[in-house]
Amino acid sequence: MAMTPDGDGAADLVPAGSGDVTSPIIVPNTLWTSDRPGAYLSTSPAFTHLRDLEGSELVNRDNARWGNLEVIPTKADLITDLIRMNSLWPLLSGLACCAIEMMSAATSKNDMDRWGMFPFRASPRQADVLIVAGTLTTKMAGPLVRLWEQMPEPKWCVAMGDCTCSGGRYKRSYSTIEGIDRVLPVDVYVPGCPPRPEGLIYGMMKLGQLIKERRGNWPDHAVAPNVPEDV
Repeated sequence: MAMTPDGDGAADLVPAGSGDVTSPIIVPNTLWTSDRPGAYLSTSPAFTHLRDLEGSELVNRDNARWGNLEVIPTKADLITDLIRMNSLWPLLSGLACCAIEMMSAATSKNDMDRWGMFPFRASPRQADVLIVAGTLTTKMAGPLVRLWEQMPEPKWCVAMGDCTCSGGRYKRSYSTIEGIDRVLPVDVYVPGCPPRPEGLIYGMMKLGQLIKERRGNWPDHAVAPNVPEDV
């Protein structure tokens, strides 16, 4: 491109080697249509302007645009459980080496937030899952129980690691609690020394399944594998 001899500015751009002014691009005032009609449900909508839609029956009906949604038979508690299982807010409560794996589960490599298990909260009043990761000593049992009591209902507890589940290699120690279920109600046990981040994520998914099924509903879509009933 080159400028015209008068040099008035960018508005006078002309094709190089030509004396004609560049022709303007004219976009026709037509509706967009797809080159692949099969890729969309409809390429010719019934209404192209809101003015046409205003007086139609589509504006006044209550069953949504895509189908029959007049009645959804359910209970508020069941829907709330579905929301809770997909929005678990763990409490930062690392006690020992298992806490490193718990923190790794929240990093971008493992990303437990994909299953609705984040963010970690620093206050028990903003959390509903207590993940006890590491060895619980007798001196720390009191503060841990106090954190549990400060969490609002409903709340759940996850024991992460062998030391948390049963005392682990410190089971015979005079200063170790041999399993946090001696002082707290535990919902899910995640064994290992230490368990991998994937193990904690799987345990949290199992916790979500317990939350979903605790009222005796939503029996389908269980987190596999499950232990057979006859075992």
